[in-house]
Amino acid sequence: MSIDSATLTSPDDATAPDVTAPDEAHGSPSPGDAVPAAPPTDVLRLLAEPLRATIVGLLARETLCTSHLVADTGASQTNVSNHLRLLREAGLVTTEPCGRYTYYRLRPEPLRSAAATLSDLAATATAHAEIRRPCP
Repeated sequence: MSIDSATLTSPDDATAPDVTAPDEAHGSPSPGDAVPAAPPTDVLRLLAEPLRATIVGLLARETLCTSHLVADTGASQTNVSNHLRLLREAGLVTTEPCGRYTYYRLRPEPLRSAAATLSDLAATATAHAEIRRPCP
């Protein structure tokens, strides 16, 4: 049995607004700008990759730069950077420039939304556990 996007999308899913102002000089978003959060199905898909899930777990504990994540995971800098790009594009992390480094911070809202969707799905399964469609 597969779960379709409609099953995992709750009516409360709303994209998060940008939390920082556009770069005054360029009129475009700066690197630290938040992007709208990905739908819960995309969050789950992103977290299904083991290294990406490890990175998210590390970022849940503290804001880190790429070199910290490379040291903590043992993955290559290129690999970590590619995973961070996907997480940033999905709105799961925001960036904060600090000198020549960029720090990454986990946004809890998309994770809460995915967790709520899974919780709702579990509640539905519990409530309908005894319902069985007869075979033709």
